[in-house]
Amino acid sequence: MGRKVTLATCALNQWALDFEGNLRRILKSIEIAKCRGARYRLGPELEICGYGCWDHYYESDTLLHSLQALAALLDSPVTRDIICDVGMPVMHRNVRYNCRVIFLNRRILLIRPKMALANEGNYHELRWFTPWSRSRQMEEYFLPRMLRDLTQQETVPFGDAVLATQDTCIGSEICEELWTPHSPHVDMGLDGVEIFTNASGSHHVLRKAHARVDLVTTATAKSGGIYLLANQKGCDGGRLYYDGCAMVAMNGHIFARGSQFSLEDVEVLTATLDLEDVRSYRAEISSRNLAASRVSPYPRVKVDFALSLDDDLLAPLSEPVKWTYHSLGEEISLGPACWLWDFLRRSRQGGFFLPLSGGVDSAATACLVYSMCHQVCEAVRNGNQEVLTDVRTIVNQASYTPEDPRDLCGRLLTTCYMASENSSQETSDRARELAQQMGSYHIGLSIEPAVKAVVGIFNLVTGKSPMFGAHGGSTRENLALQNVQARIRMVVAYLFAQLSLWSRGTPGGLLVLGSANVDESLLGYLTKYDCSSADINPIGGISKTDLRAFIRFCTERFGLPALHRILAAPATAELEPLVGGQVSQTDEEDMGMTYAELSVYGRLRKVARAGPYSMFCKLLNMWRGACTPRQVADKVKRFFSMYAANRHKMTTLTPAYHAEHYSPDDNRFDLRPFLYPTRWPWQFRCIDRQVLQLEGTEQQALDGVD
Repeated sequence: MGRKVTLATCALNQWALDFEGNLRRILKSIEIAKCRGARYRLGPELEICGYGCWDHYYESDTLLHSLQALAALLDSPVTRDIICDVGMPVMHRNVRYNCRVIFLNRRILLIRPKMALANEGNYHELRWFTPWSRSRQMEEYFLPRMLRDLTQQETVPFGDAVLATQDTCIGSEICEELWTPHSPHVDMGLDGVEIFTNASGSHHVLRKAHARVDLVTTATAKSGGIYLLANQKGCDGGRLYYDGCAMVAMNGHIFARGSQFSLEDVEVLTATLDLEDVRSYRAEISSRNLAASRVSPYPRVKVDFALSLDDDLLAPLSEPVKWTYHSLGEEISLGPACWLWDFLRRSRQGGFFLPLSGGVDSAATACLVYSMCHQVCEAVRNGNQEVLTDVRTIVNQASYTPEDPRDLCGRLLTTCYMASENSSQETSDRARELAQQMGSYHIGLSIEPAVKAVVGIFNLVTGKSPMFGAHGGSTRENLALQNVQARIRMVVAYLFAQLSLWSRGTPGGLLVLGSANVDESLLGYLTKYDCSSADINPIGGISKTDLRAFIRFCTERFGLPALHRILAAPATAELEPLVGGQVSQTDEEDMGMTYAELSVYGRLRKVARAGPYSMFCKLLNMWRGACTPRQVADKVKRFFSMYAANRHKMTTLTPAYHAEHYSPDDNRFDLRPFLYPTRWPWQFRCIDRQVLQLEGTEQQALDGVD
């Protein structure tokens, strides 16, 4: 009997409820795996229906269509002579489970339900599914008639079990189970399981990739074994982007790694490994073997099939590979750009419309579209026919082949500088220069006539004419005059998005892009229903600090010298009157805090779960030497006062790419109220008492020195 096994794992760009497309991609991945000699194929979590079905999991249609797709897989000749491991929802005894269905040659071997459900942050699996709580137990699952006729099985094993083939033993984990304190692979490995599989639906967050790699390599380093990780990739209909990163590891080393960001809908990894390497690795770990002698056994499902072949002596083995991580700039340039591409092709729109102000945020958004164009051109050069077909559909030109990113950008991106009487020539020049360098179709216009018309209506009705603060107006007048400019920009953006292509004799409409960063959204430093109210926002989960790093990256990577001037300019909304033709208003002065401080507040508020008093205590140590206790207290109070007053704006945030752990995205990731006691009387009194105590202690220390 041979000992070398060829295994396949996948990263698939599945789409929620796209049963036909999902089935096609699953079959393609199995076909590729078989062509490469694999005898086992693993796919992503809930790949049949798509992970992001959310409340559609409640619907009987989702269960029915998943069963129909499974029947098509069982019946396909593509699935012959390979163990296929697919993900789908299954109802067992009127309870919905998130399951792996493992089958071979038209017979279901095991249905393995998920035992630890993801239920934090972006994940709410306990809303739709129930975890299987009966460890190392299984029972009979009665197949519905459509499957019974195909498989000639009345019941199949359902529960926490492992597969025993002729030559090895395979155990399943599902996504979250790898992240739990006591993962199933620990006890499965002690019970002799040599191949662990993990089907994931794990989304991209900046700086996250190393966590997955560390978990997988550590899982196999401690007690040996082969570990396969599959993952969803792409945008499956929401704010998340699943970034692939499929991998195969053995004994603490990576032997196959998939791309983290790619426009390929189907990516299959295979590795040929020697089971004897696992056995010899485990043989000399005496602590592992002592624990194995006491472990409770798993029920085994016997499979009359071998993953290895008798004549495998000359089969080449896979070699370890080094995992290279993307830099921050690369992550931002690739992840949101891939997300934009999925949104564009699946919404069947003709491109994007972006209000381009000449500042960092809108420039970063434009750069993401430009990065997308680079990736599309590269994919076409590499022979990706699906991308080529999608491009031709979007630009409505059957013979078009994208070769130059600037040319493609001119077809897909319309940028617009919307000037008011408060706009400077400097920002207009910066916007126009950047648009020219990346090739976007650029429009320059003035919204001033519309602003005057709207304010004129107010004057006609009330007889009052509001004035800016610089001209003697009150704070209320000043703010209202700023907001009317911002909201008119939103109206103009949607008008041009709908009719811009029509005016050029081209069919279709454009998706409006927002460009409010995560820090401004967190504080509410934006006008409700202004030009931040868009169709999608690719930078809505990225901090200002990271966006500036991204702009520096794009300056070199894409050769856009206009970005130098944009980086050097102060951030400004340009909604108040100019002074001598120069900007008199800056964002940080308006907010009363820096963007760097805002990022700290966001992480403490969400990741560290700090309220006003806890944040004050943490910042005392973080900013020791830079700020006095009273200064820290004033900063914390200002942040929470503004945060509370503006929290209602989060209910209208544009759907944004999720890239940060402190995203303020309302009712999906950040489940907090939007009506707060803005004065925080109890909390602020606690801070004040602590400040007085600290100041008294400091004074006593000074008196002692004197």
